[in-house]
Amino acid sequence: MAGLDLLPALIDLGAVLLLALGIKGLSKVSTARSANGLAALAMGLAVLGLLIQQPLSPQAWLWVAIGTGLGGVLGLITAQRVPMTAMPETVALFNGCGGMASLLVALGVALFSPGEGSSGLVEQISIVISVFVGAITFSGSIVAMGKLQGWIDTPGWTQSTMRHAVNISLAVACLAGAIALPGDMAGAPLWVLVVASSLLGIGVTLPIGGADMPVVISLLNSYSGVAAAAAGFVVGSQLLIVAGAMVGAAGLILTQVMCTAMNRSLVSVLFGGALGGAAPVGGGGEEAGYTRITSCSAEECALALEAAERVVFVPGYGLAVAQAQHALRELSKLLENHGVEVTYAIHPVAGRMPGHMNVLLAEADVPYEQLLEMDTVNPEFPRTDVVIVLGANDVVNPDAKTDSTSPLYGMPVLEVDQARQVFVVKRSLGAGYAGIKNALFELPQTAMVFGDAKAVLNGLLTELRSMGVGKKVAA
Repeated sequence: MAGLDLLPALIDLGAVLLLALGIKGLSKVSTARSANGLAALAMGLAVLGLLIQQPLSPQAWLWVAIGTGLGGVLGLITAQRVPMTAMPETVALFNGCGGMASLLVALGVALFSPGEGSSGLVEQISIVISVFVGAITFSGSIVAMGKLQGWIDTPGWTQSTMRHAVNISLAVACLAGAIALPGDMAGAPLWVLVVASSLLGIGVTLPIGGADMPVVISLLNSYSGVAAAAAGFVVGSQLLIVAGAMVGAAGLILTQVMCTAMNRSLVSVLFGGALGGAAPVGGGGEEAGYTRITSCSAEECALALEAAERVVFVPGYGLAVAQAQHALRELSKLLENHGVEVTYAIHPVAGRMPGHMNVLLAEADVPYEQLLEMDTVNPEFPRTDVVIVLGANDVVNPDAKTDSTSPLYGMPVLEVDQARQVFVVKRSLGAGYAGIKNALFELPQTAMVFGDAKAVLNGLLTELRSMGVGKKVAA
């Protein structure tokens, strides 16, 4: 019997260790795939440990089987059908599912098996936290997914001070519901807390622009962990508490990293929009302040690539929008066959979620070792012959280093201006998310290649092949 009592504890311990290893492995592109498998195995062990500990009736086993089957089928469909370009929306949806799960657990306990006595106080506080954070996570994640998918626009009133009054009112309603909840666990205060928290999640997320989504998704990921930890206290699961705390801490650290990389505080992202102002969804409009722009054709760019020894590609959100990752990989292989050293410079906040560019390029089978982080690639730019910027803007603006009056000043950027020649692929001279000029565009070594990223890359492929590039390795 002692051995049987020890088995669930050992399973829980194994699940925690595997989850910790999985989170650690996700910090590197080369180990992310195996780390994801470890985390999935950890969740499987967690479920197994719970089933061993809880004696279940045949009816309960039926519900477990139904839930497992539905979840498994939905997971398989998602894995098979969702393209890599839709990963930000998928991650936001998964965060929302985690928040909803914690919310439902708390509601189930509050409505059907509330605690009593001294242990009831801890349970009540945990229910309040789980409901509050879980509801915010769910509604905020659904809004984030809708904005990323293009289903939800940013209403005008959310860019005014009215949104602060609305959110403060909702926060007061949440506080009132939380205070009244211990006296009436299954009554009106519970539903006031649920509704007000859900609306608060919408109110906080709705004004946030697309370029801030890496921060929002990281924060919502952290919230889902906090909600899970609170749900662990509600149901008395040490494993859920530990796992939720790890996910919450990891998400919070990632949020701070994202804010640092964007030179923005979390408060300004959540309550002030971009750089303390309005939060546009897709960047600025036409920039009229440029006076020294040099444009070139795909043929001229191809000539520079043909003569280069070292080329660095800088992917941005424009690459994802154009779904040009496969064309980029084809171009890089052509250059490699010509004897060119090819790497990719990845900025932490490029795209619409943490690691967006890594995921996008991994789908196109770009080798992990060619994906260089900012600290690694910046010292390499002075010896780089050609840099091609694909849909990135603010993250390559040299004013972030040199102009103390720029709103980007102090933001870590990719120092592509140090390269010998830079080609910027953009549809137009539209401003980036910060709404300011990009000094890179007017540098003497910079040329603009106007057009859709995929069309430009395909044009480069055509030109290079017509030159015979890639047929044999250069001597």
